[in-house]
Order: sequence, then C-alpha cells, then structure tokens
Amino acid sequence: MCKFIGIDISKQTFDVSFSESKIWKHHIFENKLSGFRKLLKLIKSEDWVVMEASGSYYLPLAEFLDKTGINVCVVNPLVIKRFSQTNLYRAKTDKKDAQTIAEYSEKYELRKWNRASENANKLRQLYSRKEMLLKQVHQSKRQLEAFTSSGFLDKFLKMEINNSIKYLENKILKLEKEMDRLSLEEYSETMENLQSIPGVGKQTAMMMCLITDNFEKFDHYKQLIAFVGFSPRIYQSGTSVRGRGHICKMGKAQVRKLLYLCSWSAKRWNVKCKEMYERLKAKGKPERVIKIAIANKLIKQIFAIGKSKEKYKADFC
Repeated sequence: MCKFIGIDISKQTFDVSFSESKIWKHHIFENKLSGFRKLLKLIKSEDWVVMEASGSYYLPLAEFLDKTGINVCVVNPLVIKRFSQTNLYRAKTDKKDAQTIAEYSEKYELRKWNRASENANKLRQLYSRKEMLLKQVHQSKRQLEAFTSSGFLDKFLKMEINNSIKYLENKILKLEKEMDRLSLEEYSETMENLQSIPGVGKQTAMMMCLITDNFEKFDHYKQLIAFVGFSPRIYQSGTSVRGRGHICKMGKAQVRKLLYLCSWSAKRWNVKCKEMYERLKAKGKPERVIKIAIANKLIKQIFAIGKSKEKYKADFC
C-alpha cells in the first residue's frame, strides 16, 4: 500500500510526517536540493507527497518531486486549517502541521499537482510586482492630496512626489508590456477567444488563463466561481435566523476586482448580461448584487469559451 507523506514547509527547512505500521515518523530536512534528495530516499513510486501552497516556498520541492515522477498534491492552506479545527487540534507546531496534512491526505481524494510553465510563473511574479507598484502610486497620490488640502505644500516636495508617481507609472508600463508579450506567447489563441466576449478585456483574459492553467485546472465553471470567490454564502439556521446572504471572499481579490469592472461594460454590450441586468433591475435588486450576478455570468461564458476554444456568439450561455 502507498503511504501519504505530509510536508510543512518554510523558508529554511521542511518537516516530513507519515504513518508506517501505525507509527508516526517525523523528519526535518533543509529546504534545498540536498534536502530534497534525502527526502527522495523515503518515497516509493506509488506514494503521495502532500504540502500546502505556502507562498513560493513549496515550489522548488514540488517541481523537483514532479520531475522525478512522484505523485505531488498541493493543498490550499485554508483547507488544512479547517481540517485541523474540525479535529479540535490545539497544538500548532511544524511537526504537528506535517502530521495533520498527512492525516488529511489519508481521508480525502487527492488531485495531482501539475507544474506551471516558465512563462506562467513569470507572469504571476510580474503581476504581483505590478500590484505592489500600483499601491505605491495610489499611496503617493493620496499623500499629495492630503498635503495639498492642508493649505501648505512645499514646491520641492510637490515636485518630488509628482516625479515619484511618474517614475512608478513608467515602471508599471514596462511591466505591462512584458506581461503582454509573455501572455501572447503562452495563451495567444485562448486570449483572442476570450476577448471576443463583450465586456472582457486583455488583462481579464490573461488573468483567467493564468489562474486556470489555460482552463486545464477546473472541470466545471462552478469550481472556478468558488475559486475566484464569487460563490454565494448563505447565513441561515432553523426558522428564526435569516442572515443577509453575501459572496464568499475566500478567493482571488484581484480577479474579483477585474470581473466586477467588466460587469459595468457587459451590462450594456453583452446580450445575455444585458438581459440579466434588466430582469434583476425590474425585480428591484441593488446595483451591486446585479453586477456580482453579471460577473458570475461572465465567468460561465469565459469558462465555456476557454474549454471549447471557440469565439463568442450572441446567443452564448
């Protein structure tokens, strides 16, 4: 029988835990190539190695094991946290976390992790960098606005802040050009198809290709909606508790923001989204609720086109 190996990984080391003859074994290795090779001696070809998606620390080990043909599964940390809470575990150590991951692996069906392409990894890093620079631009503009509204702003300071904003904006433009080049190199056909959907722009098309691994990662559009964080969350208990429903925001905030902005355009130019807008508006639904519904409709259209590799038609979805 195969064994399930749980790994809790950090910057310098990773803890390994697995059950063998009903006895829990624990090892600690360095998070580098020499540690990866030592771990390999404990693994058989039929075994599963399971780890959390801990920042970028897990990637080198996951890629090393995948290249050697080992079954690797990367789990959302929130899933392991909820599993730990369900079992009322109070200890929070690297050793215990590795064991918890192994226990989870023994009880639930695992999905094999697939390596992203080099371009996809570059795009993720470029996008993260761009998001950080955008925050810096926003902060600088807010600071300039605050200084100006105070009634006194030194000319030198004003010039320095404006120069800083221009410098950051130029860096963002350079990042965007590189992202355009890589995304066209990696996802040209899919992006062209997705941009045929009224309301979906280049950046949204690129991000949807990126988070879905070019639509290989999910089998149903509802999985993608849940991953993004647009699935509804109901608060209800018995006959007396009727909480207000809202979206579950345990997903990708950047993608939600893009899709929410897309819904503004889609409600005017996308046939199905326009029909949905008018129908929900007639029922008296709030504007924000309608736009979230339209964003979900867009995800459904994006998923269908991404899977079928066809262009949008007016009667689509």
